Amino acid sequence: MTTTRVRNWAGNLEYSAERVARPRSVDELRELVRGARRVRALGTRHSFSDVADGPGLLVSTELLPAQLEVAADRRTATVSAGSTYAVVATALQAEGLALFNTGSLPHISVGGAISTGTHGSGLALGSLASQVAAVELVGADGELRRVARGDADFGGSVLALGAVGIVVAVELDVQPSFRMRQDTYLDLPWSAVDDSLVDVFAAGYSVSLFHEFDETVRELLVKTRVPEGRDDVDVPDALFGARRRQVDEHERVAAADDVAPSHMTPMDGTVGAWPDRLPHFRIDATPSVGSELQSEHFVPLEHGAAALRALQRFGADLRPHLHTCETRVVAGDDQWLSPTPVDSLAIAFTWKDHPREVGELVPRVERALGAWGPRPHWGKLSSMPREQLAVAFPRLDDFAALVTRVDPGGTFRGPYLERLLG
Repeated sequence: MTTTRVRNWAGNLEYSAERVARPRSVDELRELVRGARRVRALGTRHSFSDVADGPGLLVSTELLPAQLEVAADRRTATVSAGSTYAVVATALQAEGLALFNTGSLPHISVGGAISTGTHGSGLALGSLASQVAAVELVGADGELRRVARGDADFGGSVLALGAVGIVVAVELDVQPSFRMRQDTYLDLPWSAVDDSLVDVFAAGYSVSLFHEFDETVRELLVKTRVPEGRDDVDVPDALFGARRRQVDEHERVAAADDVAPSHMTPMDGTVGAWPDRLPHFRIDATPSVGSELQSEHFVPLEHGAAALRALQRFGADLRPHLHTCETRVVAGDDQWLSPTPVDSLAIAFTWKDHPREVGELVPRVERALGAWGPRPHWGKLSSMPREQLAVAFPRLDDFAALVTRVDPGGTFRGPYLERLLG
């Protein structure tokens, strides 16, 4: 049991709980929950908001026994909620299986990612929570409970902010393993975004834009699946006015850090297994702990180009405090607290560690996006009040009723949930 207070990954938040437990078995976790008045689950601490904080006990699932149980039909696999996507991806690849999508950073825990609405990119790919077939969790009474796709409470029990129990195992949709490549295109004209936003994101299995609201979109990253039985797939040298970054064999060796830093997956058009191309960051590299803050908001994809134009109007105010903005697309899903109930554009700011300035800019971003009903990422910075969130998330009252029913004593409540649920 750790008694000293801990901080989140970015260091911008110190958790208020004075005790952190890391149980080594589900039975030990159940006893901890039974004996706690207030308890919150703690993942890999990659949230920038206080969504995981609580006044009593924080419980990490990182030391629970790792598991990988592949269903007989090989369409789902059950994994430990405390496992990272890096661990899960490696284990699935060894079984000849793959996830449909991952987040950009594979070092986050499965339980924490699905609970907060974390996602990757892809026109046909929903958030990581949308790939969950069932969750097994420890309820407020310390008993194990399984909620599966099709159950009445399922839509409120996966992306649940830790409010309905501590998730210990997750059944994930899987598919046969595949290979892919990543290609980097430079200087995409903003006119292509204005005129052909959906077509741009249809250029690959997974597509991301990196920009600073400057004259052009600095980088268009296209991840392409290689069909089974093929060694490679042809990709164009230009896309929508952006030019593909050419990398010859000598440059791959002599200037690899210029092509992709050592902690990032190869973005030079080489072909590799899906765990080595689908995330942005390598699964065998330690993720950086940088001086950064993050905020992210989602708008309906049909309004994505207009939303980006609205932000460009004050790009000069954003750039001094911005590392980069990654813009992605996420398919809609039916999770009650989903930030992507319809196909959505995700606009993710990685800010410099300028708390005062970022604290002023985030509300300004939200106001600029206001006409399109922005929804925040639950694990990132936002200033939207409960009244606005109740409009953005019309099933919030249903979720609050579920929380009251399964946790009437408020065992899993914390300050974030108190603000959200009242």
